[in-house]
Amino acid sequence: VQLLESGGGVVQAGDSLILSCASSGRTFSRDAVAWFRQAPGKEREFVAVITRAGSTSYTDSVKGRFTISRDNAKRTVYVQMNSLKPEDTAVYYCASRDTILSAPIYTRVSDYHYWGQGTQVTVSS
Repeated sequence: VQLLESGGGVVQAGDSLILSCASSGRTFSRDAVAWFRQAPGKEREFVAVITRAGSTSYTDSVKGRFTISRDNAKRTVYVQMNSLKPEDTAVYYCASRDTILSAPIYTRVSDYHYWGQGTQVTVSS
């Protein structure tokens, strides 16, 4: 499975961006897909996840500002990022894993089997 992120860029505080994650996986509809981010000198951290059933979960710092969604026909997951802050600056990675219907919501880096190369998001103040 290959994951390809796109949509990153340089924006000002308060602006919006939409990141996309396109998957080559043939069983994409059964995958949980998450976004993580890594700022310079920091560990990779969970941002948001969408399950195969469409349930979502977010880290507290992005709740109310970010929205994750999926289009199974396009094998793509999106994250709409609004009201961006300088502390959102990081490389954003998407990750996926196959799941069963009763699976828990996975939020750890080690939970995911496939990773994209990342896309840089820079928010200036």
